[in-house]
Order: sequence, then C-alpha cells, then structure tokens
Amino acid sequence: MSSSPAEPAPAPCPGPVTADDLDEAVRLAVATLREAPAAAWEGQAAGALEWDCWETVEHLADDLFAYAVQLGLRTPPLDRDVPFLWESRRPGGPANAVHADRTAGPAGLLQMLEASGALLVSMVRTAPPEVRAHHAYGPASPEASAAMGLVEVLVHTYDLAEGLGLNWTPPDGLCARALARLFPDVPLSGAPWPLLLWATGRAELPGLPHRTAWRWHNEPLA
Repeated sequence: MSSSPAEPAPAPCPGPVTADDLDEAVRLAVATLREAPAAAWEGQAAGALEWDCWETVEHLADDLFAYAVQLGLRTPPLDRDVPFLWESRRPGGPANAVHADRTAGPAGLLQMLEASGALLVSMVRTAPPEVRAHHAYGPASPEASAAMGLVEVLVHTYDLAEGLGLNWTPPDGLCARALARLFPDVPLSGAPWPLLLWATGRAELPGLPHRTAWRWHNEPLA
C-alpha cells in the first residue's frame, strides 16, 4: 500500500524585526555609503528617484527621526504626526524636519544618518511594546516602527548605491524579517532581497506584475 505524498512544509517564520536588526542595517548602510568619493555626491540622482543622493540621505535620516519621535511621547497621538515643521528646500525636494549642514560635507551627512538611526534604535528598545504611534498606514508598534525604519534603510541605500556606483546587497535575514512583518502578502519563496526590491517597486521578477504602488502592513500580524 503506497502512502500519499507528504504536504510541503510551510516556510519557517523568519522571526520579528528587532532594534538589533535596524542597528545592523544602519551600520552596514553607513559603511557602504562612506566608500563613495566626495565628488560622487554632487547633483547625482539616487537611482530612479527624483531626488539627488544628498537629498535622499536627508530623507532617509528624516524618516528614522520621524519614526523615533512618534514613539517618544508618553501618549503618542494616533491621528497626526508630532508637529515638527517638515519643509522642502526646493520645489520637488523631500519635505524634512531635519537637514544636514552642507558645509560638513558627505562625512557630516552620514553622521546625521547614523545619529537618526541610533535615535530610532533607542526608542524601539525602550518604548513599551503596547505603545502605538501614528502612521498613514496604520498605528505602529515599536516592532512595526523598527520594521519601517529597516525597509527605509534597505531600499533607500539601494537607490543611493545605484546613484553613487556602489555595491549593496544586505543580509538575507534582515530582508526576510522586513518582508514577513510589513509585506505579509508577498510569499517568501525565493531570495528575500530581490523580493523586497520587487515589493517596493524597484525590481522585476518573473511571473509577477511590476509594482507601481504599494503599502506596508503596520497592524499586528495574526
């Protein structure tokens, strides 16, 4: 009597996103971006973005700063951002609350990125897990905030690496945990980094439609 074939085992859950994940991503990103010569930063577009590389680092640092300060209040507002002034320095540029001092050069710009990352890492480590912070995609827990920051670092460093002529391939574990937390609709079948680039509209994958819009899932996972 022959036995029926066994059902394929489900893919193992890669685990939650942690402050250590975000800390590692920021460290790797800053180390990679430091390899770019100073002249490469002058007016160079960041991949397919409409911003140049300097503006994109400011935007990334601002994202990390914004996620951190949202978690910083004893009772974070769920209907709006903490009212820092976000403004663009030019038409079409990113609207940021933080801007780097241009006279500090690329080294100062990357210090600002590292410091903003450290802010969010610290807030994720210290905020009570039941805290929820406002975000347009839904209230975010500290873990969701870490995951949002992680995705921002991974994909914007990709944009920057394209513009600056650098190599950037982050660890599979970081990509898999970011995907599982914020893009639960994306099946984890295949290399996590190309899947994350596809999920954020930055890459084509065979058999999958090109993404021109996306949003991540901040709500707690079932």
